[in-house]
Amino acid sequence: MTKTLNVDICVIGAGSGGLSVAAGASQMGAETVLIEKHKMGGDCLNYGCVPSKALLAAGHAAEAVRGAGAFGIETASPGFRGADVFGHVHKVISAIEPLDSVERFEGLGVNVLQTEGRFTGPKEVEAGDTRIRARRFVVATGSAAFVPPIPGLKDVPFMTNETVFEQKDIPESLIVIGGGPIGIELAQAHRHLGADVTVLEMFSIMPKDDAELVDVVRSQIIADGIDLREGAKILRIEKVGDGVRVVLETESGEERVDASHLLVATGRRPNVNGLNLEAAGIAYSDKGIEVDARLRTTNRKVFAIGDVAGGVQFTHVAGYHAGVVIKNALFRLPAKADLRSVPWVTYTTPELAQVGLTEAEASKQGIGFLLLRWPYHENDRAQAEGKTDGMVKAIVTPKGHILGCGIVGAQAGELIQTWVLAMSQKIKVGAVAQMIAPYPTLGEVSKRAAGSFYTPSLFSERTRKIVKFLAKFG
Repeated sequence: MTKTLNVDICVIGAGSGGLSVAAGASQMGAETVLIEKHKMGGDCLNYGCVPSKALLAAGHAAEAVRGAGAFGIETASPGFRGADVFGHVHKVISAIEPLDSVERFEGLGVNVLQTEGRFTGPKEVEAGDTRIRARRFVVATGSAAFVPPIPGLKDVPFMTNETVFEQKDIPESLIVIGGGPIGIELAQAHRHLGADVTVLEMFSIMPKDDAELVDVVRSQIIADGIDLREGAKILRIEKVGDGVRVVLETESGEERVDASHLLVATGRRPNVNGLNLEAAGIAYSDKGIEVDARLRTTNRKVFAIGDVAGGVQFTHVAGYHAGVVIKNALFRLPAKADLRSVPWVTYTTPELAQVGLTEAEASKQGIGFLLLRWPYHENDRAQAEGKTDGMVKAIVTPKGHILGCGIVGAQAGELIQTWVLAMSQKIKVGAVAQMIAPYPTLGEVSKRAAGSFYTPSLFSERTRKIVKFLAKFG
């Protein structure tokens, strides 16, 4: 027997963005329904940010053992207990799960329906035996791993980010197809944990980041022993014994790359299938749901946030989107999403963080700009810790307005936040240059990079003349 719920807001998808909307709306007094057909916490908790960073942390621990000799510490080479490594990954997920659980959200007053939701009209959603009529709807169904149509791929066992963390042991050898952030992170993590790793990328790795900074990451992953093949053209994939073989096209013919395991990391696609969006008058494509600056769909009563809305696919963007929707849906404020100061981080060793425009993007737009750089090797803390590979690279206007910044090096994901704050609050580079940074910290690289904005004028011949002139007065 079908029952009907009349509520203020209905959220489809319990990932990062959906959970934020549901929690905020309910605690602000709105009657809220949350629909989730699979796991609470979505991709980030179960298959993405959380498990990947836990696996990377295990790899970092192994690398710390390998590198201890540089500090005069004698150690044996690290051994690996694969079951315990992946046990650590799932322990981390379990520690965070209660924060995203059905019980917690029901405790916040949210009506959680654990079933599939689909639109039956412009103002109605069906979820199991329940019909939900709401003043506003929010689609937050995220994205899923994209599997390319490579000949033979469907005939061999392969992993994606949604299955790689279910391994019971570290693979003997691994081929990673895809050189984006996910592929490079997982490739390096497995290499640090003892696997032989080959990365196959059709173009260049990490194409959205500044090419000069990517070069630093590229050099490190090659130094780690990863067989990196950029510009690789895959002809087909074959099953070979207990493993897999990828056949590449080369100038001299065909080349075969064998491994025990295969990971496909070729991007993600928004989850739009099964929602019956047509019934609600919502326009969409395979790139996601069409939204305006206020994140409204072509049905103005329905919002779309996070990965399913297309654009940049980051957990923190979904959380930011949630705040924009709360303002629009509950308070009728015409808030708009502004992604100009959205940062992103690739958690390789070294990390690579970016916000705003890269040098190439600024050049393409024809904007007049200056490049401000400061290398890690001129930072005392980096020298003390043996982490001297990296740099800060900021793009600013001649008047000191910050257009973007990229950082490659240790803790880049933490250091980028100074530049994110400056950009989001429209703070000029001079404020970064004048801040007092504690010594010795890696954060000084940002201050020094910002300070270099003034180097040409501060140490110019004109300044010398002024100093000499003033010296005459005692």
